[in-house]
Amino acid sequence: MHSVRTISIVDDDEASRYAIASLVRSLGWSATVFESAEQYLGSVSQQADAAESTCLISDIKMPGMSGIEMHDRLSAIGQTPPTIFVTAFATDSLREQIAARGALALLEKPVDAEALAHYLTLATGAATGDR
Repeated sequence: MHSVRTISIVDDDEASRYAIASLVRSLGWSATVFESAEQYLGSVSQQADAAESTCLISDIKMPGMSGIEMHDRLSAIGQTPPTIFVTAFATDSLREQIAARGALALLEKPVDAEALAHYLTLATGAATGDR
């Protein structure tokens, strides 16, 4: 790996959040976890941009702000990193909403390691041998 790639993980469920972070780290990336969309957005505003995140992995259904609402806010300020959404409740309608927002993927929980590795590779440009 030539440079550390930070993957931000936003999920209100602690077990899920840390399981995904562990998987991300086992695949060779650095992971930073956030327990809410609001916490992640606060981090982004403190950095002045989302450049610290190479990719965002976010749950959709969370108390307070949903993952989709967070993505919309990031889009409104032009700070949307490549995004992978995760959910335990995937529907065709939800897949359409995710696709319309230009997200990389909607993965179902529990997250499949191979699928996650594929989309992280796309998000980080590792397919070009840059990883």
